[in-house]
Amino acid sequence: MNTVVATAPTSTLSRISLSAYWLEAKYEFLRVLRTPAFAAPTLLFPPLFYLLFGILLNRSSANAAHYLFATYSVFGVMAPSLFGFGVGVAIERERGWLALKRVAPMPPGAYLLSKMAMAMLFAVIIYAILAVMAYTLGGVRLAPGQWLLVGAIAAVGVMPFCALGLMIGARSNANAAPAFINLFYLPMAFLSGLWMPLTMLPKVVGQIAPLWPAYHLGQLGLMTVGQVPAAHIGVHLLWLAGFTAVCFGIARRWLARTA
Repeated sequence: MNTVVATAPTSTLSRISLSAYWLEAKYEFLRVLRTPAFAAPTLLFPPLFYLLFGILLNRSSANAAHYLFATYSVFGVMAPSLFGFGVGVAIERERGWLALKRVAPMPPGAYLLSKMAMAMLFAVIIYAILAVMAYTLGGVRLAPGQWLLVGAIAAVGVMPFCALGLMIGARSNANAAPAFINLFYLPMAFLSGLWMPLTMLPKVVGQIAPLWPAYHLGQLGLMTVGQVPAAHIGVHLLWLAGFTAVCFGIARRWLARTA
């Protein structure tokens, strides 16, 4: 009896904490979904880009179709991560909403985790659209496990871009954040070989490609669909984990200064 009584408050607090995380994530997703300026381009731009350059302009081979599906799946996760964190945090920090969140009786980390959950959900939706297009229009044929693994890479792959977006949002104001993000977004995708194989680009592009997180995530996707040898997986994972940790660490320090 004493054990039950002693543990009851802890169990109740745990349920309340989990409920708070869930509600924060739910309302963050609804907030973003009800913001057409963010939701519409984020959901439509990668599929339209893939339709034009990955399907309509590509009728060369099955290998090219599988390559572009894997890389455009990575490209699709970049926008909700970068803009959701970068622009969202910059606006909320400038308007004082972030300071209000800090003093509110909510679990630590719920604010950032809700934004990350939003980015992951958007990434899954975008991947599902791309997968349907790839199968019906692009002639991509994969085993069920490969479809799921590429989807998992897309969902978890939001983390380094969330970290980069948070770092930008922690430092820039609401007006400058979109410009700073656009300096990384499209150039990074091109220089990482997401739009076309690096072998088709100047040699210097291939040499600097490993500097970008999109390159390492793209390599994991390409390994999954059999377009590159399954080698150095640990190197790619460690690079992505290190990049994520460094960006989150810098962002946390900058946000603490603005508290």
